[in-house]
Amino acid sequence: MRVRTRCGAGADTGPVEILAALRRLPPLAVDAVITIACGLNVVLQAAIDGRLEWWVPAVASVYALPLMWRRRYPFAMTLLCGLGTSFLAPTKLLGQFPAVQLVMTYTFADLCPPAKRAMAIAGTVAGVTGSILIPGDEYANLGVVGMAFAVAHALGTTARARRDRIAMLEERALRHAEEEQAAATRERERIAREMHDILAHSVSMIAIQAEGGSAVVRSDPGRAERVFDTIAGTARDTLAQLRRVLGVLRSQDTDRRPLPGLDALPALAAGVRDAGLEVRLEEDGPARPVPPDLAATAYRIVQESLTNVVKHAGAGTVLVRVRWDEGALRLEVSDDGRGAADGAANGSGGGGHGLTGMRERVTAAGGELTYGPRADGTGFRVAATLPLI
Repeated sequence: MRVRTRCGAGADTGPVEILAALRRLPPLAVDAVITIACGLNVVLQAAIDGRLEWWVPAVASVYALPLMWRRRYPFAMTLLCGLGTSFLAPTKLLGQFPAVQLVMTYTFADLCPPAKRAMAIAGTVAGVTGSILIPGDEYANLGVVGMAFAVAHALGTTARARRDRIAMLEERALRHAEEEQAAATRERERIAREMHDILAHSVSMIAIQAEGGSAVVRSDPGRAERVFDTIAGTARDTLAQLRRVLGVLRSQDTDRRPLPGLDALPALAAGVRDAGLEVRLEEDGPARPVPPDLAATAYRIVQESLTNVVKHAGAGTVLVRVRWDEGALRLEVSDDGRGAADGAANGSGGGGHGLTGMRERVTAAGGELTYGPRADGTGFRVAATLPLI
């Protein structure tokens, strides 16, 4: 004899699949099935006891009907079903285990807040005790029925704990996603500031040097050659810095140059001098080690300030002062140019992002940034204070 077995997606449906399918049903459909089942339980119990009369199905339907609203009004429906259970218990129609009240015990344990749960527990204990002792049933039944209600309450508590844990995990996942999005936004802003500072400074230097080189290409070929060599060096340095900035987007790129810091300020000043602007670099106080990100912030502030001077100020001289105080690094860049236009004074002039980028850098470092005309009303001054502690 050969036994043939069917193989396929629907050949073996286990309890897990059945439970998953039930969970996908609409809550109203589930409650309707539970209501019908509990009502039929009363009718079946009456039939077994030989007491099935015409009014039993009607009473069973009214008694089980509140289960349809158990999710929306768990405490009120628990109270209503409790009254029905207390009324029907002496008639012996409910059998040993009142299914409706067991379902409501599960429901209030799952859905009610703590205060109402405590009231429902007290009412259930009193009702179960009264429904057994008042008719004179055996005391042993109290333990058996009480165990059934305890299991129903435990299942409801487990469902509530599972739902709370799912909500907590969802909230944690949402918070993590928001943090990742905020981190990505900060990183994009940082890269945008870096690229703006690099390109604005380098392109300004290249443009000014190219204009000067074309003017002396015939009258002074030697000087023109030096100018174009400087342009080539500036372009190469710009490309290297852009590769480093964009390298953070490529995890496999391990060959990255370190961030420019305070030790790169002399070279920065020399490059601006090649553009025809007199730059004086002064340092007050003993220098101290600073974190790389803070040193890069200081460098970018000076770089952007010099770029603005070259592009907009029409100045002949600019002073860069680096002062080391007890708990702060103070930077000041001032020029003798024509000063700031109204728009530049508030950081919005010309549609540029230089002063805005500087303010964002300084704020991120926990410092302060001020800018505007110098004390004598001429030129323009940018001052930044970066905490070292």
